[in-house]
Amino acid sequence: MLMTEVADALAQQVWDLVLAYDAAYDRAAQVAGLSAAQACLLEHLSGGSRPMGELASELQCDASNVTQLVSRMETRGLVTRAPDPDDRRIKRVSITPAGRDVRRVVRGAFEFPAERLALLTDQERRQLSGLLGKMLGTTS
Repeated sequence: MLMTEVADALAQQVWDLVLAYDAAYDRAAQVAGLSAAQACLLEHLSGGSRPMGELASELQCDASNVTQLVSRMETRGLVTRAPDPDDRRIKRVSITPAGRDVRRVVRGAFEFPAERLALLTDQERRQLSGLLGKMLGTTS
């Protein structure tokens, strides 16, 4: 196989993996009655309250989309929204205990990574970790 054919095949495999991962995450979110975007927002609240603008940036969407997500989730009691104590123009979003419960349901239903990694030996997992780290620029 020529190098470009190998690169094309790898690119397709990465794309297929991303699509399978996203589809599995979407199914896990649906188990908890959420959209994938809502489940993702709950994950981003793991470390505590966050400004809505930061959430929009991290979720790579428009601030108005985060506003809609938060409004729907606030109605269900999964998150709360409050003014920032230092700058009342900024709204901070926090996960509620009910939101933590739902996040646990999503995490429990999201078996894709563990299932796929179980197909590899320990050595293959270490090798894959090193290669992915190299590709992502997180290891030397």
